[in-house]
Amino acid sequence: MFTHNKRLQFTVRVAEPNPALANLLLEQFGGPQGELAAAMRYFTQALAEDDAGRKDMLLDIATEELSHLEVIGSLVGMLNKGAKGRLAEGVEAEGELFRSLQGNGCSSHVTQVLYGGGPALINSGGQLWNAGYIDSIGEPTADLRSNIAAEARAKIVYERLINVTDDPGVKDALMFLMTREMAHQKSFEKALYAIEPNFPPGKLAGMPEFQEMYVNTSQGDGDMRGPWNSDDNFDYVSDPDAFTAVDGGDGVPGVGLDPAEERLVAAMAARTASDPGSNPVTGIELGKAEGTMEKTTKVTMSADGADDTSARDA
Repeated sequence: MFTHNKRLQFTVRVAEPNPALANLLLEQFGGPQGELAAAMRYFTQALAEDDAGRKDMLLDIATEELSHLEVIGSLVGMLNKGAKGRLAEGVEAEGELFRSLQGNGCSSHVTQVLYGGGPALINSGGQLWNAGYIDSIGEPTADLRSNIAAEARAKIVYERLINVTDDPGVKDALMFLMTREMAHQKSFEKALYAIEPNFPPGKLAGMPEFQEMYVNTSQGDGDMRGPWNSDDNFDYVSDPDAFTAVDGGDGVPGVGLDPAEERLVAAMAARTASDPGSNPVTGIELGKAEGTMEKTTKVTMSADGADDTSARDA
């Protein structure tokens, strides 16, 4: 069961209202890299986890992410306090109030009108939170890697938010949240490396002849070699003949059909075949101006044997 402690994990202090900043912080409330997405990601993974240690870790971090959601939501609410009161009480002229909610080109007027300045489950662009943000697949070695990347993305978003505010209390809270993302990332990485082997993800091994192949499919100026494609780590292949039809076949797709299916496919192909010798008039041609249409008609007539050059000059 869950219980709620009324004290925040980190004390939030806001120097002054700032609706524009509040709107940006919604990215970490209801956005894809936000705290709700993180909490739901780790909580649902924990429920399906069979390893006792990983289950405990995931539940701990999922619950802490909910506390971070509360910190971000509190910041959003406090940054909106002044604007919320002005809008609710209508103390300013309509135009002036609208302009104040659009400070710095921000769309906080949308969140103010629709949600009353509260921390809505949307991102900073107004998109509704959705479960599609959660990409868990139920394989620990894959999910832990995804969790590491999710914490890294969240840290980057917090860095960007820190860079757009000079409010010391807001900066401190965002720095705390950013730092906790780093701690979670370390826990997930330790848990991943505690699984041996952990690569490749899953159970099945790859095909030996292909698992070390690096295919240089983007060729020309800018080709680079490094540890990602070095001869020490990979079988580097640049010749197209060497990386097409690598199974030894002809590279042409085929499917086995019974005689009845073959007849039906042949009949469909005959019915839908295009005539390569035709030159039908299109809707675009019909819609052209009269002079242009005349020229088009003459060029079309040249397909019957007239000199192409004279047709174009006509």
